[in-house]
Amino acid sequence: MPTAEGWLYLACWLDLATREVVGYAMADHHRAELVVDVLDMAHGRGDLQPGCVIHSDRGSEYTSAQFTTRISWLGLRNSYGRTGSCFGNAAAESFWAVLKEEIGTRIWPDRATDRAEVFTFIETFYNRRRLRRHKTFGYLTPAETRQRHQHALAA
Repeated sequence: MPTAEGWLYLACWLDLATREVVGYAMADHHRAELVVDVLDMAHGRGDLQPGCVIHSDRGSEYTSAQFTTRISWLGLRNSYGRTGSCFGNAAAESFWAVLKEEIGTRIWPDRATDRAEVFTFIETFYNRRRLRRHKTFGYLTPAETRQRHQHALAA
């Protein structure tokens, strides 16, 4: 995302079952450290269990030794989409479209303002208030979907 101070890169991890953003990070670079930070947040927040599949595109950040080592260390499994195919990452592409639609595609005055808007979008709108417009999902927010799923597992 462009700012007057330079680019701010956002990486996110979605839970495909709930479409909740379980991990995200922002930085002035898009090196492997950025996606490792996102994976660590997703692992903690999303309670990712050993064997959980982590799916991404084939960007250099996701194919780096640092990232693949972290996946192995956490006991997770790596999965990559096909080269040149947007369909394997359709859920993520849908999230990016909603983000752009809701907060716009402008140049922010600084990275701090951009970070604050992204935080507000993810934490207060996308995960907690945005209804999923499909009867299969019960017209619930991602957070409500996760809570319902956790309750069903506990029962």
